[in-house]
Amino acid sequence: MTAEKKRWDVIVIGSGPAGLAAAIQAKKAGGQDVLIVERNMELGGMLLQCFHQGFGRELLGEDLPGPTYAQRFIDEALALGVETRLDTMVMEVTPLRQVYVTKRDGYQELEARAVVLAMGCRERTRPQMRIPGTRPAGVCPAGLAQRFVNIEGWMPGERFVILGSGDLGMIMARRLAVEGAQVERVLEVMPYLTGLTRNYEQCLLDFDIPLQLEHTVSLILGRDRVEAVEAVQVDQDGMPVPGSEEIIPCDALLLSVGLIPENELSRQTGVTIDPITGGPYVNEEMATNIPGIF
Repeated sequence: MTAEKKRWDVIVIGSGPAGLAAAIQAKKAGGQDVLIVERNMELGGMLLQCFHQGFGRELLGEDLPGPTYAQRFIDEALALGVETRLDTMVMEVTPLRQVYVTKRDGYQELEARAVVLAMGCRERTRPQMRIPGTRPAGVCPAGLAQRFVNIEGWMPGERFVILGSGDLGMIMARRLAVEGAQVERVLEVMPYLTGLTRNYEQCLLDFDIPLQLEHTVSLILGRDRVEAVEAVQVDQDGMPVPGSEEIIPCDALLLSVGLIPENELSRQTGVTIDPITGGPYVNEEMATNIPGIF
């Protein structure tokens, strides 16, 4: 790490797979001073909590768990001389590619010839889904539950319902079953699976976890802790079908209902956001409308 350097050829914000790959390519393309700024204590982003296999098949020709896959990129980046600042939060990026960061030793301004935005995304929450009911403990985004189980060593419940058939939801269904939890079922509002067929076979079918399509959670029940959820069938317009309500006892509801780009820095900088994807408008070189910001 370098504490004094203030000017960089490329500053990459975020050290997930996208940020690491961008830093590596910047070095290979001739960048002399390349810096990754990461708010967490380690490089790797979400890959560090993804203990399941399935990474590296295309790029490396291997079937690796997330942390191993991340380490390959980390090793390559460090070997090429990419520098890092961990436990460092980016507070602001200006259109002139001034990057303001803060950590324990204070606030600092960095300058870059190019800035790569690789902040990743966050999960949709219960309020964003507008699920009615009480507000007990036990309602949790699937990615947070993944961190609890894989990193913190803590089970967020014993009896689960999972809303959403995306890959993370199905992977967590299997992970919880392996840890001894009862996964009552996975509910999916669409009439089709939204994750990979491979994950459906390996995570749900292999563990006898039921999947109900065209179903959603219409009510959360419980006072201090989730006691049950009400599931309901939906019609082709996504509206509840009267008389199809079913109470499913459980003590935890996991939400695997999509991701939202981390766009606070992008908007602050003036990058134009695509209202359809929620991410920045970019050209074929991943350049935004602000020169030097990618």
